Amino acid sequence: MAEQSQESHQRPGGGDRTRESRGLLANLRIVSLCTLLSRVFGLCRDIAMASLFGAGSVMDAFSLAFRVPNAARKLFGEGAVTAAFLPVLVETLTSSGREKARSVATAVFVGLAEFLLLLTAAALVPLLLALLYLPMSPDLRLLLELTAILAPYTILICLTAQICAVLHVLREFFWPAFLPVLLNLIWIAAVALAAYSSHDAREQIQIVSWCVIVAGVVQLGIAATVQSRCGLPPSPQWRESLPELRRVTLAVLPVIVGVTIAQVNAIIDSMIAWAVSAPEGGSSQGGRIAGLPALVDSGTAAALYFAQRMYQFPMGVFGVALGTVLFPRLSEHIQRGQVSAARDDINFGIRMALAIGLPSSVGLMLLAYPITRLLFEHGQFNAADARLTSHMIAAYGPAVWSTITLLIAQRGFYAAGDRITPMNIGLVAVAANLLLSLTLVVPAGGVGLAIASTGSLTLQAVQTTLRLQRDLGRFDWHRVLVTGLRTVAATAAMSVAVLVALWLFPSGDAFAERCLSVVLPVFAGAAVFMGTARLIGLREPWYLLRRADSDDLAD
Repeated sequence: MAEQSQESHQRPGGGDRTRESRGLLANLRIVSLCTLLSRVFGLCRDIAMASLFGAGSVMDAFSLAFRVPNAARKLFGEGAVTAAFLPVLVETLTSSGREKARSVATAVFVGLAEFLLLLTAAALVPLLLALLYLPMSPDLRLLLELTAILAPYTILICLTAQICAVLHVLREFFWPAFLPVLLNLIWIAAVALAAYSSHDAREQIQIVSWCVIVAGVVQLGIAATVQSRCGLPPSPQWRESLPELRRVTLAVLPVIVGVTIAQVNAIIDSMIAWAVSAPEGGSSQGGRIAGLPALVDSGTAAALYFAQRMYQFPMGVFGVALGTVLFPRLSEHIQRGQVSAARDDINFGIRMALAIGLPSSVGLMLLAYPITRLLFEHGQFNAADARLTSHMIAAYGPAVWSTITLLIAQRGFYAAGDRITPMNIGLVAVAANLLLSLTLVVPAGGVGLAIASTGSLTLQAVQTTLRLQRDLGRFDWHRVLVTGLRTVAATAAMSVAVLVALWLFPSGDAFAERCLSVVLPVFAGAAVFMGTARLIGLREPWYLLRRADSDDLAD
């Protein structure tokens, strides 16, 4: 493979490959920076939510209700529809031109909007009837009320994601990456408004939920405006592209399973935690669902939510950014028959997953407790909540690198038009997670649910990557191994630095002490990791900070 890559750089198009590689890294830096900004504000919003609501029944209900539109976003938005739609749009743009691509984009938008409207209406009608006529516990009523309020956000965020896929094909990466920042800013303002407007926690969480809907309207409006300015406004001839819409529709169904296993696993974990947790202030002998034992404390579902947000921080900043910029490039290479170039892209993605994901995983595990105390232990979020959440974060930590690897491997399949293989592997992962969750929740409680998700994600990532190799040809495992060994060495040095910093600056009760117990270990660990990487020749982490030639990416 190294010889093939060398030949590709020597042919007349070699300069284009170099420009492509530099463009990839430039876009990766843009998306990573915007995503980092979004995650920082996302942490601020989670801190505000934890301070106002704690980790009790109100936050349990919201975290579970918000998973519905969040999962739908993966099912019908940036996950499945993007994976099925983007290769079709790339093919259309390459073979038939911009006007036909405009027609296809509009047809998919209209079809998705109609489907989401019907789906949301079908879900809301029985939900509202149950709220009006059925007796239920206060916890269940709040859960159903928040689910009903947040249901329209499903339509807004999925349509926004479809437009963002169009922008990615047009190589417009800034606005799609910046829209989540707007959501978090509006959300933070909503928490402040709720705290000012009411002293009742249930009224406050409803105010926050309605403001999330407002944020969805803002995101969709901006995305549609940017798409029009990029030269692909809605086409009145969209009905001419109904055959392409049918292709995308048929492709979406298997993709749904493949790209949303992490979301499905998270929902499974949260539902089990909610069902077998003791009602707040109630008997400790029974869970929230009659007949089930109380295996975990009230607030476990919320702790899972906060922990998942934490492990998704580095995964989102680097993994999602990498997948976002690689997917259009992979689709173009495969559309043009450049299998060797596509294999180079996957190789680069796997190496980056190791070089970024492994130290992120270890860092989260080492700093889980001080991070939780700094970010969340305020207001109603007490010391017991912090300790529970930190255990969840540590259990989810190893999932960072496996989730990044899985995302890259799945993009390879979807770019090649194979949607069945990731679906089959995903079904195995769901079954494994359910079995592990039911097995581990009894001896390990909520932590067992997090361990189950981590194990099933790792299994899915390994299986998907190895299966992709059968389609694209053997990956450069020698270079992956070298990157892996160097990453392990740099991570080991980082771990020593983090542990020393934690010993010198243990977490105290004062805010300044909590801050020092996180900031100093993070900076010390990052400095030692990057310095060690430089000394031992681990180049991948430095790609985020400097320009690179195509030789760096494709050997």
